[in-house]
Amino acid sequence: MIKVEKLSYSVPEKKLYDKVSFTIEAGQHIALIGSNGTGKTTLVDMIMDTEEEYLYKGKIIKAENIRMGYVSQFAKSEKEQAITVFDYLCQDFLAMLKEQEVLCDKMATETELDDIFEQYQNALDAFQAVDGDNYESNIHKQLKLAGLTHLENLELSALSGGEYKLLQVIKQMLMFPSVLIMDEPDVFLDFENLNGLRQLINSHTGTLLVITHNRYLLNNCFDKILHLENAVLQEFEGSYIDYRYALLEKKIELQEQCEADLEEIARNQKVVERMRLQATRIDNAALGRALHARVSYLERLQARRTREPFIDVNQPEIIFPVYTGDFFTVEAAKEGNDELADSGVQTDVGTDDLGHLEMVATSGKDVSVENNIEDGTLLTVSDYSISFDDLLLEKVSFDIKPGEKIAIVGPNGTGKTTLLREIYKNDNPSIKISDAAKIGFLSQLHGEMFDENHTVFQEMEEIGFDTREQAAEYLETYLFDPETLDKRIHMLSGGEKNLLQISKIALMETNLLLLDEPTSHLDTYAQEALEKAIAEYMGAVLMVSHDFYNIANSVDYVLLVEDKTIRRMSNRAFRKMIYAKHFDRDYLELEQKKKELEIRVEKALKDADLKTAKKYAEELEPVIAKFRR
Repeated sequence: MIKVEKLSYSVPEKKLYDKVSFTIEAGQHIALIGSNGTGKTTLVDMIMDTEEEYLYKGKIIKAENIRMGYVSQFAKSEKEQAITVFDYLCQDFLAMLKEQEVLCDKMATETELDDIFEQYQNALDAFQAVDGDNYESNIHKQLKLAGLTHLENLELSALSGGEYKLLQVIKQMLMFPSVLIMDEPDVFLDFENLNGLRQLINSHTGTLLVITHNRYLLNNCFDKILHLENAVLQEFEGSYIDYRYALLEKKIELQEQCEADLEEIARNQKVVERMRLQATRIDNAALGRALHARVSYLERLQARRTREPFIDVNQPEIIFPVYTGDFFTVEAAKEGNDELADSGVQTDVGTDDLGHLEMVATSGKDVSVENNIEDGTLLTVSDYSISFDDLLLEKVSFDIKPGEKIAIVGPNGTGKTTLLREIYKNDNPSIKISDAAKIGFLSQLHGEMFDENHTVFQEMEEIGFDTREQAAEYLETYLFDPETLDKRIHMLSGGEKNLLQISKIALMETNLLLLDEPTSHLDTYAQEALEKAIAEYMGAVLMVSHDFYNIANSVDYVLLVEDKTIRRMSNRAFRKMIYAKHFDRDYLELEQKKKELEIRVEKALKDADLKTAKKYAEELEPVIAKFRR
């Protein structure tokens, strides 16, 4: 349906594609993945482009009469229409029926009918191509698949952002495009709506190309992977789980080759040294040519062992420094068992009933030091309520102590972000923040944290960097190229904007992080780096998140929004609840076993222990096979 051949394209800052080739065939469900800023959205724009806006080398060949559908990562602003969900989804079909009606009226009044007959036949063919005779039943089926049947008589304005995003997907699918392209359709979806999106994707019989970093969708929805990295694209026929395993196998193979290369390099270095020594003693042209050839061969060996665009994918190095000035921290508690006992902090290390490794520190008695809130509490929320047109939250109360990591979880549109923002603003009488609290805030609304017309360097200048060299060196750990310093922030991808916010927070000493959808738009490598940074951070964390993996891997407790209030539950209980609703126990055990073995393979490779890496890879293979059943 679509064939891309030797596509090359550059922007002023860098080369995006270097002779990229791949195909999109009928019926495939394809995930397009890659690090932030690699040009995934630009690539789908180029495929969609009908006016040849992009000046590229190579070919993009599309089948004749191909019909393209598109769902943007940014929801359209049509919610102000005074129209029900069902009528909104009927709009395109009613417009097509109206066109047929107008043409029929013309047939009754005009004498030159050949052109009108042709227009009518084209309109009828277009209507039948989208199964127009059954459009009402198809709408009901899609709403049921997405879990939105109960909304069909509500007006658009009553929907949450996540529910409305799913409607955009349904509306495009109802048009039966030859190829439907979706750019991060999962961003900001709560878990119920994410599960609805999974159902829609898996039931769609047409061809899909989806940009996503969502690990839940990647693990459950796709039969082909396009991985764009370092200007090169790798095409993999199979699931994301199989692709991850193939990459691990490739890493082992490359490390074996690397060791052989190192031995060969070391041997040739000795030869070169001997030849150079001889050349200083003997003036011989043949010896000089032989030395030159041997040096060239050595350089080729060194270059060969370093190039692998899909294996050596960098992760940002995220570390959140903790402020320890005037309150007791979990870090301080870990200095010795006697101090732990005296302070009332208890630690428990072991595995929960789901097999997850846990290390939890909980505060017992008062451990505050010169803190104006009792019991060492950093934040207290008491009888908090919020409403817009309707009451969203009522009489919500909770507190956060040093070192606690908590996620606020609940459906879209229940006031979670508003609560987090009011905590940050600290102007609500129901919210009390300790004078000892040093807060870092990450917003999902990038525009309120940056002047989007600033260059990246101007933004870094404002927070204290004196030179471009200093800023470039710091941002390199967040995988920004030096050229990015001259890029205006509005030109950055969503993931790059998130990383830039994170890089600014990491320059602060904080003891309480407020994070609003911190993994949104981040690639999977950055998500894992952020989870690790949160887990290792010795301060407290309160975050709003719909990312199940982020919650499961990062926090101790969940504040679950239900019935306009908040219920506190352990992470373990939350994981059990989610898995009971959406997975069977076998899947849970397989997922956990797979993750543990992948980590062990990676660690063994990092330690250059090939024997152990191979052993765990062999254990991983039958686990991967069970996902294919």
